[in-house]
Amino acid sequence: MEQFRYRVRIRGDYACFTRPEFKTERVSYEVITPSAARGVLEAILWKPAICWHIKRILLLSHPHFIQFKRNEVTQKVSTISAVKAMRSGEPEDYYADADRAQRNTLALRDVDYAVEAEFRMTSRQGPEDNPKKFDEMFRRRLEKGQFHMQPYLGCREFAAQVDLYDGTPPPLADETRDLGLILHDVQYTNGGNRPVFFEAHLEGGVIVVPEWEGQS
Repeated sequence: MEQFRYRVRIRGDYACFTRPEFKTERVSYEVITPSAARGVLEAILWKPAICWHIKRILLLSHPHFIQFKRNEVTQKVSTISAVKAMRSGEPEDYYADADRAQRNTLALRDVDYAVEAEFRMTSRQGPEDNPKKFDEMFRRRLEKGQFHMQPYLGCREFAAQVDLYDGTPPPLADETRDLGLILHDVQYTNGGNRPVFFEAHLEGGVIVVPEWEGQS
């Protein structure tokens, strides 16, 4: 089957790719995670017939952290309450002031990455679906700055600018080091969801993202 690979530049003023080992406070990884990069591409083109795979992450600017406080709510609306409100047409009262908590966030600022990615057809493709069709759709949307939801960098308030990457600026040649375990993605199964991690290594500003068993 014909493969289509893309080089996409992703940048923004702020980003927070939250490390899951920190429960209360938000602490970002030093670089974008493969799952976050996949989310950016899906914001431009998502279809049941395709699945995005991140192959390499290129670091185009040095990581710079910034710390601030953010107001967050402490609870989520239960599914039962949401369904009840939908059926009755009378939403329950919610007072954000009574449910608000101020938490520290250690985020990134002035981030700039390039990702190399490809999509693969899934078992949900229809008779009229083919790779060339989705290739043309993605390139057209990327060139025109179109998306079906705003791409973001870890948190929805941190909007991302997404463009085709032409090799400028180049990855940081002086960034060669181990980054430790980084979240790759979440594996969704009938028996439950489990996070998948990988040992990330920067080599001349480039992270090679491995495949993992069970990846669609």
